[in-house]
Amino acid sequence: MTETHFIEIGLIVKPHGLRGEVCVNYFADSPFLLKDTVWLQKGKNKPVEHKVISSRPHKGQELLTLESCRNRNCAEELRNVKVLVPDAELPELTEEEVYLHQLEGMTVVQEDGSVIGRITAFQFNLGAEVWVITTTDKKEVLFPATEEFVSNIDLDENTVTIAPPPGLLDLYLSEK
Repeated sequence: MTETHFIEIGLIVKPHGLRGEVCVNYFADSPFLLKDTVWLQKGKNKPVEHKVISSRPHKGQELLTLESCRNRNCAEELRNVKVLVPDAELPELTEEEVYLHQLEGMTVVQEDGSVIGRITAFQFNLGAEVWVITTTDKKEVLFPATEEFVSNIDLDENTVTIAPPPGLLDLYLSEK
């Protein structure tokens, strides 16, 4: 039997109401990933499958009702639990699209070819995608991942080429 690999698509941040509904910071574009079943992972524990009763958008997040959680106390226990799906269930992408998990570990270079570092994590600040780039000397650069600043993603070469806004890299890389 092959091992299932999971992809994090959200994080339960708090209960919503009294009947077990939870508020999810949702990282995916597809609303279909929150249908039928999701897998929840608390800390380093193994993911556990849960049947989804309903999901709906609410103030930039998703509200999720699970069959196994029908009251506020249960919903409170799910705070800071990761929402996962098996990678085999992810929708097919177009040629211009990539999944974030494909970018993790990729080398980041500027358009002139100079290496900045590797993508080590992702943040979502007010709906904006931010890449955490760790340089070879262990400095962290928070990079806004927008079409304007990302020139090319080459999965075959394992590189991302960026055109950062003027002064951004200086904020993180200059010696003080």
